[in-house]
Amino acid sequence: MKKIKKRFWTIIAALAGFIAALVVEHFVTDNQNISLIMYLIVYLIAGAEVLKSATRNIMRGQIFDEEFLMTIATICAFMVGSYPEGAAVMLFYQVGELFQSYAVFNSRKSISELMDIRPDYANIYREGEIETVSPDEDEIGDLIRIKPGEKVPLDGIVTGGASALDTKALTGESVPRDIGEGDEILSGCINMTGNLTVRVTKSFGESTASKILDLVENAGSRKAKTE
Repeated sequence: MKKIKKRFWTIIAALAGFIAALVVEHFVTDNQNISLIMYLIVYLIAGAEVLKSATRNIMRGQIFDEEFLMTIATICAFMVGSYPEGAAVMLFYQVGELFQSYAVFNSRKSISELMDIRPDYANIYREGEIETVSPDEDEIGDLIRIKPGEKVPLDGIVTGGASALDTKALTGESVPRDIGEGDEILSGCINMTGNLTVRVTKSFGESTASKILDLVENAGSRKAKTE
């Protein structure tokens, strides 16, 4: 978020300078040297990080990336006397980068929230007593107890009780879903109102929550080389 704010204020400063340069060029003086200086200042404000990144990548042998191409395009614009165009291209590039950074930030935030569906424990019936254990210790056929406010640790079938489930983390549905005896229940949901007794139908590794988290965590490693 700090990087997004820094880029935002960089854009604001560059935009203010760009507007000032336009006003000076069209309403104050026709001196090309003054226009060049003002647009060059705007260009350096908006493109300092791009120029630095392009130089660093060239030294590492990575030449044809977007920073290098932006640098070449804008420098050529200044060389042919298109000062406003050169500064504007770099400014608009930074605006695009701002939107991209914001989108990535929201994606990471969503993934972080998604990680909250991982259950921490399960209340299992053993010899008539309720014992709190790690979800991966439960086996198919075990009976577990889910109290109001707790996450559903494993997939199963409700054998006793009725409640409302918050399924927003899995389905995006904001309205709670009523559930009762005989209904299927998925791990990752949150039990909201009543006590539930559930017979486990899938192991922890095969549960819905585990599969979703596995897909999210390993999405990057499953990309093709071209991606």
